Amino acid sequence: MKSKCIITTFLVLVSITSCVSLKKLTYLKTTDEFYNTDTSAKDARTFVTPLAYKLMPYDNLYIRVITPDPQWSAIFNTSPGGTTGGLTAESVVLSSYPVDDKGCIEIPYVGKVEVAEKTLSQIKAELDLIFKKYVTDAYISVQLVNNYVSLLGEVKMPGRYPITKDQLNIFEALSMAGDMTDYSNRRKIKLIRQSPYGPIVKEFSLSDRSIFTSDYYYIMPNDIIYAAPMHGKAFLANSSVWSVLLTTLTSALGVIAFMRTF
Repeated sequence: MKSKCIITTFLVLVSITSCVSLKKLTYLKTTDEFYNTDTSAKDARTFVTPLAYKLMPYDNLYIRVITPDPQWSAIFNTSPGGTTGGLTAESVVLSSYPVDDKGCIEIPYVGKVEVAEKTLSQIKAELDLIFKKYVTDAYISVQLVNNYVSLLGEVKMPGRYPITKDQLNIFEALSMAGDMTDYSNRRKIKLIRQSPYGPIVKEFSLSDRSIFTSDYYYIMPNDIIYAAPMHGKAFLANSSVWSVLLTTLTSALGVIAFMRTF
């Protein structure tokens, strides 16, 4: 009888530590605070305007000057190693302008231009004025090269993904990695964001609708999202060990019970 109690207790403990409840897997749970019959008024308060990314040292800018005269374009647009044809991710990086530690880029025949703490639209407007000194009918294109988000931890496809649209939110970013796994702790998501003063680490919950009002709802270039595992993940990783232990314990108790019959 005692052996049966031991086995029962062991099985109960295993089931408790290995199960993941539906509540822990749910995003954006409805609470009394958020549930409101006046949905239009509530929705107007739940979303925030995404912040515009401001350039920082060690970023890379891809700048193209387009003019009717190919000679003028060739002066300002350099190709790495004289390559021709379509652009690749590697060639874009090689032909981009790196932002130095003082927040400046250096353009041939123009000199240094300060870009740190400025948005892409502000930089484009400034370059439009600068290049008008050289050619009046130039079109300036400015893009951020290092425009990626990294997804790590308990996601189905961890990796580094390009941001190809404006206003990418955290749910869209997670969908690029195939969503989080069943053993991801949705209440403890960490986001590492670069700033001029160093990395900022923010922890928040995707089970709470307050994420809509957070500055971290929209993804910024070079953000790192880490999905932490739940406690059940440790049990799953060692399931083979628990299986061997349970088999050994069951066999031992069976032998003891058999010996007691004599």
